[in-house]
Amino acid sequence: MGNHIIEEAERCLQCKNPQCTKACPVGTPVNVAIRLLKENNIKAAGSLLFENNPLSVVCSLICPHERFCEGHCILGKKSTPVQWSTIEHYISCYFIDRFQEDSFLLPQRSERVAIVGSGPAGITMAFILAINGFKVTIFESEDKIGGVLQYGIPDFRLPKKILDKLHHALLRVGVKIRPNILIGPVVSLQDLLQSEYQAVFIGTGVWNPKPLRLPGETLGNAHYAIHYLKNPDVYQLGERVAVIGAGNVAMDVARTALRKGSDVTVLYRRGPEDMSATKYEYEYARLDGVQFQFYTSPIRITEEGVIICTTRKETGADGKVSIVNVEGTEELFLADSVMIAASQAPRGNLSGIEIGKTGLVITDKVGRTSNPAIFASGDVVTGAKTVVEAVACAKVSAAAIIEYLDCRAKGGTDCDTTKD
Repeated sequence: MGNHIIEEAERCLQCKNPQCTKACPVGTPVNVAIRLLKENNIKAAGSLLFENNPLSVVCSLICPHERFCEGHCILGKKSTPVQWSTIEHYISCYFIDRFQEDSFLLPQRSERVAIVGSGPAGITMAFILAINGFKVTIFESEDKIGGVLQYGIPDFRLPKKILDKLHHALLRVGVKIRPNILIGPVVSLQDLLQSEYQAVFIGTGVWNPKPLRLPGETLGNAHYAIHYLKNPDVYQLGERVAVIGAGNVAMDVARTALRKGSDVTVLYRRGPEDMSATKYEYEYARLDGVQFQFYTSPIRITEEGVIICTTRKETGADGKVSIVNVEGTEELFLADSVMIAASQAPRGNLSGIEIGKTGLVITDKVGRTSNPAIFASGDVVTGAKTVVEAVACAKVSAAAIIEYLDCRAKGGTDCDTTKD
């Protein structure tokens, strides 16, 4: 492994204007980290990556690098790009295994900040604020931290021992964690602000599955993907499983069910070129043995499987392409279980701030909500995105929270100056 890392590091051209960094949502200083590694200063390289992205060790495994850094490596134009993901994982694992909080903690401050949700945005926020000296408490509705990282991504893609290490690092920087408490039903956002917290950050993600409203969707053999991924071991899916949907969640469900012994087929009403899943996730699913049936639309769910029909693309007079069902093509797709993976929405348990029609929290560009002391970012604002995009949003909101608390500490009466 070490030799491969060195060989890949040696391939880096050390571009003066690195496109890999420009393409990364958090601007990861790829060339600088590689240079430090080659200079035998892996500790400095790890610190650099962590301070830029506290979830670097996670992103190294699950980030769609082909869309961001590696996809813009100049070597990729004529050859293969530098495998930055492998290098990043090596450096970040080294750093988190030897995490030392004393090297970057700033002096303690008196202000307390409540973080609602410990997914990618919440963890990022907790690290940034704690390192800057604030007293931070995370409120997590489940028993473990991580959100989608813990309960939505299979272990074969993201080993949960990594999240245990991040949990330990959070404790080392002084973050308090309150598990098994859902903010809203018992303790409200206003309760937090009226007690000891000067600011609140919401990073709760999107956990409510979006139903298809198909006849038979409530039958006992139909399940929602986001629920299944939380604990696959409690499901008895049977020999044949149909997955409706073609995003990354659908790929995770399909590959997980396959590993549990089922034959899995993904049903998608469009073609492979239209899938929202990344090319890599699609290819890995095929490699694992997942079958795909494109231009296939579900009509209704039965105890025997899914009634499906063939679809096709049609171009209207306005030039817009639509998907239509082909008459007379209905048939039964036999399946013991049907898994619905058609996207997710927020839980809708929060009050006291402005919420959009889709359930997403409405904020300005830095994450300020309609309450100047409450901020939000990540999937609960944007809808489901990548982990690195959630980190990028959280970093912007962290700067806004610090600015807000600095203003209050100086006795400012109108600290909501950046709201658009």
